Amino acid sequence: MEKQLSAIVVVARDNSIGKNGGLLCHLPADLKHFKTLTMSHSIIMGRHTFESFPKGALPGRQNIVITRQNDYQALGATVAHSPEEALEAVAMPGEVFVIGGEQIYRAMMPLVRVLHLTRIHADFPDADAHFPLVNPQQWRVVSKEAHKADERNPYDYDFVTLARL
Repeated sequence: MEKQLSAIVVVARDNSIGKNGGLLCHLPADLKHFKTLTMSHSIIMGRHTFESFPKGALPGRQNIVITRQNDYQALGATVAHSPEEALEAVAMPGEVFVIGGEQIYRAMMPLVRVLHLTRIHADFPDADAHFPLVNPQQWRVVSKEAHKADERNPYDYDFVTLARL
């Protein structure tokens, strides 16, 4: 089964993606976008990302957790000990999403064919996790939707899809 590996991430202007083990900010429109894209697909993440979910494994998706801990158990998720093992564990058809965190993005970016970015038009100087730099000469913009801040979403943001050339 051919697997298209994609990454999905919220990234600020300064390339930050998180702080203190969580997201940069609460952006309900992005959470809905994330759910729409990833539902009924396999999602691959690191242990810290998995442990940041308040209700555990995300429903309606195959959760695959990469960890170096040999005895790690994740309720409702498949545990893998390398990116290769995570990819071998994929059981759902179609697009496979890498959802974080920073170390997992860095490890899997060479294999990623599509980037689903939510670009926040703000900087977060206190962020402690960053997305790998994307060389614009290796990617083309497939789609871009601009959105203005509103009463629920505190920042202007764009949904951008990039495909590797």
